[in-house]
Amino acid sequence: MDDRFNTIAGWTLFSGIVGLGLSIASSMYFQADKHHAPETAGYAVEGVAEEGEGGGDVPIATLLAAADVAKGEATFAKCTSCHTINAGGANGIGPNLHGVVGEGIGTGAGGFAFSDALKSKGGTWTFDALNEWLKSPKAFAPGTKMTFAGLSKPEDRANVIAYLNSQGSNLPLPAAPAPGAAPAEGAEADAVAAPEGEPTGVPAGPAGVADRAVGAVSETQAKVGSSEP
Repeated sequence: MDDRFNTIAGWTLFSGIVGLGLSIASSMYFQADKHHAPETAGYAVEGVAEEGEGGGDVPIATLLAAADVAKGEATFAKCTSCHTINAGGANGIGPNLHGVVGEGIGTGAGGFAFSDALKSKGGTWTFDALNEWLKSPKAFAPGTKMTFAGLSKPEDRANVIAYLNSQGSNLPLPAAPAPGAAPAEGAEADAVAAPEGEPTGVPAGPAGVADRAVGAVSETQAKVGSSEP
């Protein structure tokens, strides 16, 4: 009885070993000369930039040249729950924004309590600074009390800035850069800082002096012929 059991057990064990060996052999055969999948699927295609790489927003000066003040006013309507914009308007949850373009950042005219994050920025509200602020207040001044998430569309930001500029600031818009050319360094700052009535964009040198002289003569003639004192 023991011999018969041992024989059966031996054949069963032998069959298992043979089956395992055949399984390994067949797997090796069918996988031979087969390409294995790479650890990382896909491959880079030369000449194709990553999404967003090499791009960038259109310069705000270019967008301002085609900005729509009426659309900016309509977009600004969502801000009136926190801001007033009329001359002498009271501060609300946010400061009064009359004449804000060209104003010092974090200063205001009505004694609004700005956050330290915004007061520490320094400088003035140039067109570029307003564009970055409206794009993402929290990115522009981390720690700001401003809860507004920002305007993602550059065109919306340009329209709002044009509207803000029309409400008490009326500063000359920066010149739009030529296609493919970067704007001149400091060009916008010169435009924002230019006194009222001062011509902007006049070239330096003799040609610029001549242009200013002609402008001065014309202005003198206009004053002589005016009925105002």
